[in-house]
Amino acid sequence: MERQHWLTVARQFRGVAVIRCNQWKLGWHMAKAVAEGGMRLIEVTWNSDRPAELIHQLRTDLPDCWIGAGTLLTPEQMKAAIAAGAQFLFTPHVEPELIRLAAKQEITVVPGALSPTEIVRAWQVGASSVKVFPVHSLGGVEYIRSLQGPLGQIPLIPTGGVTVENASEFLKAGAIAVGLSGNLFPQSAIYRQDWHEITRRAQILVKSWQEIGA
Repeated sequence: MERQHWLTVARQFRGVAVIRCNQWKLGWHMAKAVAEGGMRLIEVTWNSDRPAELIHQLRTDLPDCWIGAGTLLTPEQMKAAIAAGAQFLFTPHVEPELIRLAAKQEITVVPGALSPTEIVRAWQVGASSVKVFPVHSLGGVEYIRSLQGPLGQIPLIPTGGVTVENASEFLKAGAIAVGLSGNLFPQSAIYRQDWHEITRRAQILVKSWQEIGA
């Protein structure tokens, strides 16, 4: 997915559900639950159980969703994620080699950055957008808002501190989308396998950003 297409998709769907799990079947249920709640961007972290298999299966089972891979640290992991069918890629850091590798494969990569220097570097090397992570460490919503003045031309996707309750505030502050993990998938709900609760939380999210518009 080239840069402009990704930006259109991210602005349309607004939220990335980040799945990190130590059991393949739980990961599948987590993805199914948020999809039923209306979320369409799903990231499977590479430190999950059998991530390549999960991505491949979700591409078949959730045809209306975009399935991506995250927590990619090396070229080998990135190549394996692409081979598994990942439609977008997230990394927790800025590594020009990975950004260029994704560009050669014509697939979206969203590197993780925190400081203005890292954010600008990622964008200049060719990132489709930049993941601001962990956003809570520098002030959350206010940090995203403060970046809009000097860096408003760079599409930002904050993660690490985004919750069902504050997600829409990040979008109002200028983020093109947000990423949610632990708060969207409470451990208590996963332990009980209460997939309805996770679907409900996804529905709340989708409704909140529909109300603020594109």
